[in-house]
Amino acid sequence: MKETNTKGGSFNTGFVFGKKNYTFMFIGLGVIALGFILMSGGGSEDPNEFNEAIYNFQRIRLAPALVLIGFAIEVYAILLNPNKK
Repeated sequence: MKETNTKGGSFNTGFVFGKKNYTFMFIGLGVIALGFILMSGGGSEDPNEFNEAIYNFQRIRLAPALVLIGFAIEVYAILLNPNKK
């Protein structure tokens, strides 16, 4: 993958991350997306009527925790060394 240029130096034409990094990145994106999907909804059709469903466990605890876990997976994916076995 390394090629030599005319100035005598070398440059790498490969990807910055390995397959393992990208796998963890897509998993992290999926967890973040799931967290935002679980956070949505809970509104009421009638603006004069309050819906208590907006304060349930799914929207207050579970969804933000999934988003934070997804961001942690993304950080891990960036810091992961793909060449280490």
